[in-house]
Amino acid sequence: MQDLKQKIEELSSRLEKLKEAINLPEKKKKIEELEHEAGRPDLWNDPNEARKVTQELADLKKEIGEIEELTGTLEILKEVQDEAEADKVEKAIKRLELASFLSGEYDVKNALVSIHAGQGGTEAMDWVSMLMRMYTRFCERRNWQTEILDYTAGEEAGIKSITFSVSGRYAYGYLKGEAGTHRLVRQSPFNADKLRQTSFALVEVMPELADVDLPDIKIKDDDLDWQFIHSGGHGGQNVNKVATAVRLTHIPSGIVVTAQSERFQEQNRKIALNLLRGKLWILEQEIAKGLKKELKGDYRPASWGTQIRSYVLHPYKMVKDLRTEVETGNTEAVLDGEIDEFIDAELKL
Repeated sequence: MQDLKQKIEELSSRLEKLKEAINLPEKKKKIEELEHEAGRPDLWNDPNEARKVTQELADLKKEIGEIEELTGTLEILKEVQDEAEADKVEKAIKRLELASFLSGEYDVKNALVSIHAGQGGTEAMDWVSMLMRMYTRFCERRNWQTEILDYTAGEEAGIKSITFSVSGRYAYGYLKGEAGTHRLVRQSPFNADKLRQTSFALVEVMPELADVDLPDIKIKDDDLDWQFIHSGGHGGQNVNKVATAVRLTHIPSGIVVTAQSERFQEQNRKIALNLLRGKLWILEQEIAKGLKKELKGDYRPASWGTQIRSYVLHPYKMVKDLRTEVETGNTEAVLDGEIDEFIDAELKL
């Protein structure tokens, strides 16, 4: 009983530190400002701005409401101790503590994730499908929704390239650290001699952004080259009948994006523009970091050279993050979406 009492005291202390870390009074002040803004009669003259204000207000109210509820629960637990309830509070505080590391401007946004096969041929394409399954399972555990936006099947098996959206609060903040090269070592089922093979896949992660989020990035119509192509997805009545898929090239940067998940061309155009916004923002961040770290000489873009994690399935089993040194021998669990330990450690770097 004494141990439980001590645990409740420690949880109260952690919650108070969390309130300081997130600057609770400042957040309450921000809610008042947004409520005043949301009450303006002309707010909905600009629907994009209105949605931004109302979404930010709802998110802040949810965050503050959760903290106040935990405060009340802990006060009750000090009087009536309940171990099961204390465990629930501990899990909630741990989640909020981790979220306090997500202070980036767009961390709260939905995410756009692309996975591309690298060196390794058919084995690399199978590796892409394994990673897609891993991230899908991770998202399911968090009740986040995923939707495939673009898909290119492998020649023999697996996936050559795939792009999907992840809809959930802080999806980008949690997933952004997954960007980089993922390396797989295993006995290849596609090799008759069952030889050990190494293959690579590149993961790109972008926030899902609207025009209103990026006032400084102007996408001019004259800078866009649109091509309309037949969808090459994984089936369906509409595939290869009508040119609904789009390939969009941003001429100044050379960035190319494709979208083919929707049945109608206009919807795929919107998806392609969303992908382009995300890529332009990432490019802007990389240029800024490059200028900032130029003198140190340690800046590398999130590309094939940036290997972040190694998954060895043969001759031994080990998944190791090369940035945080976090490792586990439970490769089956990791490939089934249990990557929280890796994500948490990277966020705290």
